[in-house]
Amino acid sequence: MDPLSDVLSLLKVQTYWSGGFDYGGDWSFAFGPFEGIRFYAVISGNGWLAVDGVPEAVPVAPGDCVLLPRGRPFCVARDLAFKSVDPTETYDGRNDGGVTVLNGGGHFFGVGGEFALTGDQANVLLGVLPPLIHVRQEADKAVLHWVIERMRQELRDPQPGGVVVAQQLATLLLVQTLRLHLAEEGRNGGVGWLVALSDKQMAAAIGAIHDKPGDPWTVQSLAARAGMSRTTFAVKFKETVGVAPLEYLTRWRMTVACDRLLRTNDPISEIGEALGYESQSAFSLAFKRVMGCSPGQYGRGRSSAKETLVDVDDGE
Repeated sequence: MDPLSDVLSLLKVQTYWSGGFDYGGDWSFAFGPFEGIRFYAVISGNGWLAVDGVPEAVPVAPGDCVLLPRGRPFCVARDLAFKSVDPTETYDGRNDGGVTVLNGGGHFFGVGGEFALTGDQANVLLGVLPPLIHVRQEADKAVLHWVIERMRQELRDPQPGGVVVAQQLATLLLVQTLRLHLAEEGRNGGVGWLVALSDKQMAAAIGAIHDKPGDPWTVQSLAARAGMSRTTFAVKFKETVGVAPLEYLTRWRMTVACDRLLRTNDPISEIGEALGYESQSAFSLAFKRVMGCSPGQYGRGRSSAKETLVDVDDGE
């Protein structure tokens, strides 16, 4: 898999809910904190979106798509001067094929949903995303337009299996929005592993790390994957990703280790060996340096059967 697919798979991204919304009247709705990632795509009408902690509100228009990855309270309104209310206070009880109607509808129509991140390392993705991602209608996003239109059709004209189709379309919308975001951030000189995927040379090196995290990678061998000299690669990787190549390698190894510690019965020695460490003690030292605890301590939430895999070499 490619690095973004790796992370999304590791975090076990699942669609918690998806549906349509149809707002009418002088609407202004305030939403509280939430878990996961929310998305909204505007099909018709205009409005404003204000997110807690983001200095300026943004106008949203037909074709726009937004992601809210940090769970911050937000307000969406026809006019931000209107008094905001809890949307549940004005819900009229109608649900036309998965479309929630508020204040009679008719002015602002769109689709939205929420993704739950069930993996233990959610910050791998959320930590590199801003609190608001706004993909505007003028962006080159034919695929995004197609997904939004298909979601609209599924909601307006329910068919057998429609719930599953809507969930898959929502996941496609998430990935396509992230692609557009990282491409734009790459053009604007953004920093981070996600943004670095828009650079073919950096993506080649990061992809090699994700594909075989247990290989004995060196700066020289990663530079060769990127088709660059060792010095030029090291400088560009640090500038683009934000950390040195081998530091990124270690962090990804520990992310994979955390997933295996919580998901499998594999002995700590076996996990460490698979990730390129010659001994369990070497793996445990590296794990504790990055995670702040030993592998056995990290996995204490597992069953007693798993806990018996920890031995004295773990440093506890």
